[in-house]
Amino acid sequence: MENIMFAKAFTIAIGSIVPAISIGMIGSNAMKSIGRNPESAGKILVPMLLSCALAEAIAIYALVIAFSIK
Repeated sequence: MENIMFAKAFTIAIGSIVPAISIGMIGSNAMKSIGRNPESAGKILVPMLLSCALAEAIAIYALVIAFSIK
């Protein structure tokens, strides 16, 4: 029982660190490019949101895997 709980916690921890870092990098780079060229904010917003959604999907997959560990 103890090993199962550790495996679930480890899966969630590892599966959420990488998406958190990537979402931070996506947001940071988007803000930098908007800061350099404010007129491009509309063109940057949609790809930024799609990239964040794809990165967040990795965390959701890790959560599903953690729930499926028995």
